[in-house]
Amino acid sequence: MIKTINLSKIFRTDEVETTALDNISVEIQKGEFVAIMGPSGCGKSTLLNIMGMLDNPSGGQYHFLEHEVSRFNEKQRARLRKHNIGFVFQNFNLIDELTVFENVELPLIYLGYNSADRKQLVEEVLEQMQIAHRKRHFPLQLSGGQQQRVAIARAVVAKPHLILADEPTGNLDSSHGEEVMNLLEKLNKNGTTVIIVTHSQRDAEYAQRVIRLFDGQVVNENIKAAAIL
Repeated sequence: MIKTINLSKIFRTDEVETTALDNISVEIQKGEFVAIMGPSGCGKSTLLNIMGMLDNPSGGQYHFLEHEVSRFNEKQRARLRKHNIGFVFQNFNLIDELTVFENVELPLIYLGYNSADRKQLVEEVLEQMQIAHRKRHFPLQLSGGQQQRVAIARAVVAKPHLILADEPTGNLDSSHGEEVMNLLEKLNKNGTTVIIVTHSQRDAEYAQRVIRLFDGQVVNENIKAAAIL
């Protein structure tokens, strides 16, 4: 599904040049659950943003679903992204003025689904995430764990091939964090590829493979014994 070859990302200002990614070469297969770990500033979120086509690399290649997209313009990236990738963020990124139902419905509006299909898909995913009873509430009326459930529902409502989650439990207590990780694990077992960026060793235990970064480079990869069988 994903292949990077000598991927690099350099951020430049008038006075400073910072190498965020330095010759990253990784492959992620369809159906994997992968955790990307490392200290703050090591390039984890930068790599996730490039995988999600929110940013372009400075050098190297990025292949997604057999497309070489590292030189795609924003319009081309957006077209490929919106049909294939769902995002889950640490800060939820819900729209406070919209209800739970409306927040989850939003991607389907962008994709051109008709009203009846939107209603069916949203209600199905809210039931799946066990948050349907809150569908007329607004985000600020929900707990952090409930807001993250809504964010996951929004990410998966259009049935993307890939879920990218950046510190998905970072703003949650341990109980709600475990609920969120269980939801991501369930989605993976149902066939969705999941990649998370995390500082949490406990969250990384849900993954079949852990990629560790340091100073913008891959320093090791660990594969669970169960994932090899």
